[in-house]
Amino acid sequence: MVSNPRRRTALLDAAVEVLAAQGARGLTFRAVDTEAGVPVGTASNYFSGRDELLRQAAEYVFVRLSPPAEEYQPPPGEGLELLIAQMREITERARVDRAGYLALFELRLEAARRPDLRDFFTERFRVNLDNIIAGYETWQRRGDRVTPVLLYLAMTGLLLEDLTLPGVLAGEGDGDLVTRLVAAIAPE
Repeated sequence: MVSNPRRRTALLDAAVEVLAAQGARGLTFRAVDTEAGVPVGTASNYFSGRDELLRQAAEYVFVRLSPPAEEYQPPPGEGLELLIAQMREITERARVDRAGYLALFELRLEAARRPDLRDFFTERFRVNLDNIIAGYETWQRRGDRVTPVLLYLAMTGLLLEDLTLPGVLAGEGDGDLVTRLVAAIAPE
């Protein structure tokens, strides 16, 4: 396998775009090569097969969607105001990188059919949920594990709706939906 980190990243970005536009069934080496604007056959030099491409795309999508730690600035505020700002920030990041989040949803669906991807996603999302719970418990200074789980589920649903069928929520308060959702689930 070829080792050019920038080219590999470009191919993985292309894979994310293909997943978002065509779904997992459209993820082929040729589609990735075309999206990346590289000669046909390039992706096959970097990934041993389609399963390897899917696995690496699954790992990469988390990198792509996570703000670099050194660049991340938490939103201002505290208490409920901070929690609302954080949820709004997540919503805005999803809108900015719509393809990345759509690819993540597509990979989650593919994980329902592939035990290796399911195990990977279960582990990654479980760690993420444990971090959300720990952060909430620290913020609230109490052991409420249900509230952050409900918030996680509600935000996942909101993002799925907003990114896949935005017309359903059109005119329903947009940013205010985030405020109302958080305030309903996590009152101070």
